[in-house]
Amino acid sequence: MNEFDQARKQMVDCQIRPADVTDRRLIAAFLNVPRHLFTPRARIASAYADAEVATGDHRTMMRPRDLAKLIHAADVQPDELVLDIACGRGYSTAILAHMAETVVGLDDDEDGVSRIGGLLAQAGADNAVAVTGDVKPGVPSQGPFDVIFVNGSVSEVPQAWFDQLAVGGRLVAIIRKGPVGKATVFTRSTAGIGERIVFDATAKLLPGFELEPRFAL
Repeated sequence: MNEFDQARKQMVDCQIRPADVTDRRLIAAFLNVPRHLFTPRARIASAYADAEVATGDHRTMMRPRDLAKLIHAADVQPDELVLDIACGRGYSTAILAHMAETVVGLDDDEDGVSRIGGLLAQAGADNAVAVTGDVKPGVPSQGPFDVIFVNGSVSEVPQAWFDQLAVGGRLVAIIRKGPVGKATVFTRSTAGIGERIVFDATAKLLPGFELEPRFAL
């Protein structure tokens, strides 16, 4: 076992398992997907740390604990289609690919997306693909999705994302309108969209999803 394998096991044992993440498939995904492959070379020493990792352009990789808890809350099934919004360097896409039948990663960084294919192949995520585009409209041509995973925090969820959610589908996102965000599961039924808060998190706001200032007289 090399140093990265040891660090990955320690990440799972010390950060993810104690956070009430009990899904064996999800635990296996975190043990098998090499997080350091998706980490910028200059920050590779922090790949398995209990912290967000900056990837540039005001973007970060989510804390392993928060990422695991959010995916766990989505209850991804082996026959489901997943949309990974703001997939960044593709780590979340690779983890989700070990849980679902098919995963579509979406990001507006064209250069970043062009690198993801090779990284996903190295991680054994042959059932995942990454596409370039504005994240706010989602990918309506590929939906409806059983699960929509938002890789970061937003002040509110665009209606376009809800529109691409299948009946019975779940959208998981960290809603942040102050210093602490709320990891939330939105579920679509024939009656509409329900929601429940599952834990607190401080993931960085995605660019363009900041809370708009309101002026009072």
